[in-house]
Amino acid sequence: MPDPRRIRILVAKPGLDGHDRGAKVVARGLRDAGMEVIYTGLRQTPAMIVNAALQEDVDCIGLSILSGAHNAIVPELMEEMRKQHMEGVLVVLGGIVPESDIAELKKAGVAAVFPPGSRMSEIADFIRAHVPERPALVS
Repeated sequence: MPDPRRIRILVAKPGLDGHDRGAKVVARGLRDAGMEVIYTGLRQTPAMIVNAALQEDVDCIGLSILSGAHNAIVPELMEEMRKQHMEGVLVVLGGIVPESDIAELKKAGVAAVFPPGSRMSEIADFIRAHVPERPALVS
């Protein structure tokens, strides 16, 4: 039986926030957990993120937002995903997000929000449990 396909995740840093240490730590942690990780770098627009996710055929988009712009960026990203028929791609969010905003983000389509201090194993386990199943590649 062939090995199951590795989970591919795009870690993105949308908006004008220039702090990406957390995104890089998460990217490395998910790589160490056995996932293929693509990091887009700083100052990405939702359209740029969705385009990169589409080209990389990812299972999950992980957004890192510290600027407080999540209520503007997430709906725009979800709309871009709908335009590209990417509704099956898991979206998770990390960063500084007020508890009062989480329900609305989940209603918009974010599967989970991981605040600062979240354990890497918690993030990796959540992604493994929630990415859509895909057939394994046969070599």
